Formats: sequence, C-alpha cells, structure tokens
Amino acid sequence: MEKTKKEEMEKKEREPVTRRKSAISYKTREKVVVRGYDMSELAEAGYTFEDGIFVLLQGRIPTENEMKMLRYEMAEFIEHSMSPSAAAGITTMGGRPLLPAAIAAAIMCFGAAHGPGAAHGYMCDEFFERAVKENKRDIKELAKTLVDEYLREKKPIQGLGQPQHIYGDPRVYPTFRRSQMLETAGIYNQFQLEILNELNRRRMKQGKSFVHPNMIGAGNSSLMDLGFSPLGSFIIGSVSRGYSCAAHAIEQLKRGHAWMASRREKMVQLLDLSMIEYEGPADREVPPIRERDKYAQDQKEKGEWKKWSL
Repeated sequence: MEKTKKEEMEKKEREPVTRRKSAISYKTREKVVVRGYDMSELAEAGYTFEDGIFVLLQGRIPTENEMKMLRYEMAEFIEHSMSPSAAAGITTMGGRPLLPAAIAAAIMCFGAAHGPGAAHGYMCDEFFERAVKENKRDIKELAKTLVDEYLREKKPIQGLGQPQHIYGDPRVYPTFRRSQMLETAGIYNQFQLEILNELNRRRMKQGKSFVHPNMIGAGNSSLMDLGFSPLGSFIIGSVSRGYSCAAHAIEQLKRGHAWMASRREKMVQLLDLSMIEYEGPADREVPPIRERDKYAQDQKEKGEWKKWSL
C-alpha cells in the first residue's frame, strides 16, 4: 500500500514531456511485456527466440511447425561467405571504427539485389492485390501476367538468378522442400514457383539457359507464407545475417591489417594499388588558368567528356 501511494505521488509530481503510443510493448519496474505477453514468462515456459519474433512482429504465438520453419530459415541465412554485405563490413573495419559502425555498414548494403527481399514481397503483394480487384484466381495466369509485364518493361524479376551459384543457390530448393514438409508453404511459394516455370518456359524456347531462384525468392516466399510482411521478412534477414557481418568485421579487426593494402599478406589485399585498372582519360597537362575558358569551350565542342560523364 505504501509503495502504491509513493508511486501515485511520483506520478503527480512528474508528468512526461510527451506521450508515445505503442502497440508493441511496455515495461514496469517488475516486468517487460510484448504484445501482452510477459517475456520472462514466455522464456520460462520454454518458448524460443523464434517464438519471440512471431510475438514481436505478428503479435501471436506460432505453431510448432511455423517456429521450426522460421528457425530453419534463420539458421541457413546466417552466413553466405563473401557477399556485398560481408565485403562492406570488412572494408569498413579496415578504417578501424567501432564495431557497430562496420555492422551497420554491412546491413545497409541490403537492397533489391542482395540480402532480405522486401522488394520481392512488394512485387508479389502488388500482383495479389490486382488479382483480388480483377477477380482473378488462376495463379498460373497471374505469374504469366507478371512475367509479361516485367519482360516488356525490362525490369528484373525479383527472386531469380544468383551470380555466384550458376546452378542455383544450394539453399533454395531445400527451403522449398522444408516448407512443404512442415506444411507451411502457401500462396507465396506457389506463386514464386509458377513465375520460375513461366520465365524458363520462354527462355527454353529462345535457347537461353535455365534461371534458378535465389534465396530472396525461396526465403522471402517462405517467410511471407508464415505471415510476415515484406518489412518483417527484411528485419528477420537483417538480424540473421547481422551475426555473420559482425563475425567478418571482427575477423578483419583481429587478423587483418588496417587499410587493407599491406604487401606483407600472401593474398593481394582489397585496396592494394595493383587492384586498380584505370580506364579513364590519359594523363594530360593542366591548362593555364588564364586559358581556362578557351580550353573548356574546346572540350565541350569535341564532346569526348560525354564518354566519362556520370
């Protein structure tokens, strides 16, 4: 009772400057509550990190198979060796900043072509919304429409192709199989596979090589079939790969040379001068400043500068 009176007095004496509304969580001196669940009670009851992600991003406790599918995806996505994000973390650490800066730089590499596929999710949702408005239920026809439009407009179809794995990312087909085995595969998996079939049907007719899905296609489809939004899926991928980005940055800090241009290393370093292959204009004399206007006009008329303009 005394504690309650004291808290009431403190509340009267200390009013917040602003009030922030949140549907995610709150905390008191005694507990932390996320979406209505006491997090300590969830952990004590045996719920996992993956269960916590469902609660945090969807506000619900998943089925065991849903939890297993998320755990599978996070485990396989945690590392992909040398990639844009890993290279960004390593390169940033070459300047010897604090570790969080290198991790942040690595995660900020994620976009339409690398890492978690929010753009892939938006692509799928756009066509699903159109299907609902136009009362189209045939998933094959929907995939055909997408391929038609993207090829006509010369836009890259999200979720397909990987430059390092020429026969397909080794994680892709096991991901599709796992989601089917756990019975979590749904409309997003189906749509992705129909897009794949439609595109390759055309490529085969043209004598072109087969294009395989990438982990954006397989992973993001499976996450969205679990109920995660495009941004929710992006968060999951970023957190998972963030561990790897941190590991690469720490390895560079402990084992690599700052600046990454040392000649003492057996392998030529990323910033070694021998890595530069210059293809710009040949060396040229700087014109006298009094002749600048004439020199500049002559350059403009010859037009060679357009070759180098960015």
